[in-house]
Amino acid sequence: MKTGSMKSSSMQSSSMKSSCMMSSSMKSRSTFCLPVLFAVLLAGCATGTGLTSVERLDLYRSHAGEPVDSIRYPARYTGWTPLGDGALALWTRPSEAWLVELSGPCQNLDHALTIAIDSRSGWLSSRFDRIYVNDSGLIPIPCQIDTIRPLDVKAIRMDEQKLREVRQQEKAAETSGS
Repeated sequence: MKTGSMKSSSMQSSSMKSSCMMSSSMKSRSTFCLPVLFAVLLAGCATGTGLTSVERLDLYRSHAGEPVDSIRYPARYTGWTPLGDGALALWTRPSEAWLVELSGPCQNLDHALTIAIDSRSGWLSSRFDRIYVNDSGLIPIPCQIDTIRPLDVKAIRMDEQKLREVRQQEKAAETSGS
């Protein structure tokens, strides 16, 4: 699972890469970039299930509730997970997430370094608000939100754990059978 960082539309939207490049010296750059890189790699190792983006989206959809019109826009989100080019999981707390499906393909969502959220009302609303994808280009790509659905985070984590165990057993069987 890939995790990313986000910025509110009221904050300047810049990527981790450009933040690293804009540091004043090599020492401050490595002080900032190394912990960020380590956290991203650790998150990827801890949650990787080996699923394709289509399989991961199906898993999240199977644990999503009914669509809601809007959710409260907290000051900060804890992260996001791309689910192909048309959806993402938006983590508002470690135990709370939302499946955000977009009204069409969102270019480079799988490879985005950061996303920004355009919400002027304090609420993130389907059909009205946008997510901006920053893939280190100069202009963030706007993607219209189609639906927002609450996720059963516990069920997703349990299924991901089961999938990891199955993959480990399959790998062990392959190595012992070879």
